[in-house]
Amino acid sequence: MNLLGFGCASAALHRLPLFLVQSMLAFSVGVTAMISAFMGHRLRARGWGALLVGAIGLVLLGVSAEPGPAQALSSHWRWILVATPIPVLALAAYARRHRHVWATAALAFGSGISYSVVGISARTLHLPDAVWKIVLEPAAWSIALNGLTAAVLFAMALQRGGPTGVTAIMFTSNTVLSSFVGLVYLDDQVRDGYFTAATVGFLLAIAGAIAVAHYSAETRQKSPEKVPAGTPA
Repeated sequence: MNLLGFGCASAALHRLPLFLVQSMLAFSVGVTAMISAFMGHRLRARGWGALLVGAIGLVLLGVSAEPGPAQALSSHWRWILVATPIPVLALAAYARRHRHVWATAALAFGSGISYSVVGISARTLHLPDAVWKIVLEPAAWSIALNGLTAAVLFAMALQRGGPTGVTAIMFTSNTVLSSFVGLVYLDDQVRDGYFTAATVGFLLAIAGAIAVAHYSAETRQKSPEKVPAGTPA
């Protein structure tokens, strides 16, 4: 399912700007919350409100985004993206030796950086005519290496800190950084006259995703444990 989701996101990134696709990926936590609600985890009114806020933000982003291909990156920048896991893993190795709160935040931040590089690489990936030539594309290597690095750092951060704080840092750093790079360097476009709608939509989508993660985690922590029938008190 992860591979299928990534394939769909990569296909979307060939035509849609990073600020839209990355915001939608961040708000996938809302889908998780809805599935959990249907499976018996009661989501409070504030959680449903956060879902509505995030959904409104995505609608605003959708109507304000201008479809189009990304500007090609030069060769040396593509190889820099491939090498990004090196400093990120160095940060993880340093943070792993410390138990301070900032160390957990650093792991979540490093995960967000790596996920943003995955999005940037997918946005700029050139698909060759022959499938086997994909192994010669630096962007393909960047996606694989940074994706693995991001997953490892995210798991390490979750082992140390609460899911709400870790998820908030990861979502924010991932979405903001990749969106900035897309708008400034990759020629991602906002429709004429829709800049305010895009800004408001971006803020609402990220705030909604973080709030849903918070209320979902809170609901799970407060949910009473189900006791099998016939178990003595």
